[in-house]
Amino acid sequence: MYAIIQTGGKQYKVCEGDVIFVEKLAAEVDETYTFDTVLAVGGDEIKLGSPLVEGASVEAKVLRQAKSKKVIVFKYKPKKTYRKKQGHRQPYTKLQIEKINA
Repeated sequence: MYAIIQTGGKQYKVCEGDVIFVEKLAAEVDETYTFDTVLAVGGDEIKLGSPLVEGASVEAKVLRQAKSKKVIVFKYKPKKTYRKKQGHRQPYTKLQIEKINA
């Protein structure tokens, strides 16, 4: 059985036991987080929502709150003295999918 959930402006196809990285969520480590925005549930028979599947939810356990690797943003104008170096680390939440309620 699988489900398609939406979080952080993105959509993820998840199965029970999957480990996914999503945009930062307001949850503590070892806490259970419930996704109510389920767009589709598949398995023996497919349930599609319009836009959401009624009564469906996905439960996930928060494994980690961290930041990804640094991305360097370097801006410059050729033949001028304009140079700007900036770094960015995007925060993320690591989740393990525990249960799909359809």
